[in-house]
Amino acid sequence: MGMTSSGPGAGTAAGTGPAHPAPAPASRETALVLAIDAGNSKTDVAVITADGDVAGTARGGGFRPPAVGVDTAVDTVGEAVRRAFAEAGVNSASHVSACLANADLPVEEEQLAAALHARAWGPSVEVRNDTFAILRAGIAEPRGVAVVCGAGINCVGMRPDGRTARFPAIGRISGDWGGGWGLAEEALWYAARAEDGRGGPTALARTLPAHFGLTSMYALIEALHLGDVDTARRHELTPVLFATAADGDAVARSLVDRLANEVVAMATVALTRLDLLAEETPVLLGGSVLAARHPQLDDRVRELLAARAPKAVPRVVTTSPVLGAALLGLDHVDAPDAVHARVRAHYEEA
Repeated sequence: MGMTSSGPGAGTAAGTGPAHPAPAPASRETALVLAIDAGNSKTDVAVITADGDVAGTARGGGFRPPAVGVDTAVDTVGEAVRRAFAEAGVNSASHVSACLANADLPVEEEQLAAALHARAWGPSVEVRNDTFAILRAGIAEPRGVAVVCGAGINCVGMRPDGRTARFPAIGRISGDWGGGWGLAEEALWYAARAEDGRGGPTALARTLPAHFGLTSMYALIEALHLGDVDTARRHELTPVLFATAADGDAVARSLVDRLANEVVAMATVALTRLDLLAEETPVLLGGSVLAARHPQLDDRVRELLAARAPKAVPRVVTTSPVLGAALLGLDHVDAPDAVHARVRAHYEEA
């Protein structure tokens, strides 16, 4: 299963509430759901009341337990939770629905669920990988597949009966290729070999160093190696790769096509595992790389899906992923459809 629950039973919905949103009263002590979407670069938190009011929100820093440790990473989330609770006028929630980056394996979900449960934000805690947030944000019911391509790449799928499909998604050791970071690394590899003669020609040998105001790949390699260009800035090269591809460079175009093939391979495997390949099923495309709608990538993904999974219905998701975390929490507590609809409307109208 792509989730972990911790603590006693979840709270229950308390009805659909008034027809129009109203501010959360200061005396309210417990909300229905605390929704957390914590990615590598930022954390979004939302407090959902029993009537579907988004009573408090907050944004915090990135969630990176491998780099800073679990306690420090959860402290970052905790600061955002504190501000969201204060805005909502509550002290806790009946259920905590957390979609977290770096929760790639079930054992990691269990560890992170225990860490969140220890903070006493709510008696019931459910942790999923953050890819599930993008999936749930893009579908009306918990049924579909999502491929997320941002800094990395991942894919998950789910059915209403609770079955899920997922990948470890922890890098090359788990068979992954792609994502903005991987694309930048691959572009550097081809550009370096083009300049020194080990590989064929590509405009990337010019466009990649030019992005940093440098005149050669040798200068860029030196700058990256010595720290004159911060390693974290390598992600800036991914848009350069797409621009170079759009200008017709064969090597750059081949990398974009390879990414499209990877996206479709993951989606097709997930659909097959969930017995959804023969059913009309949404395939959500999210993350900064896919949401940018680069024409070559977008067209190629749709072309390959039509060939390999004709029933798939691809759609790019740009709604805030914290909506998905909130809806997963409302699923968990069996909230009425009207509450789901009200929360979705809040984010989609925004």
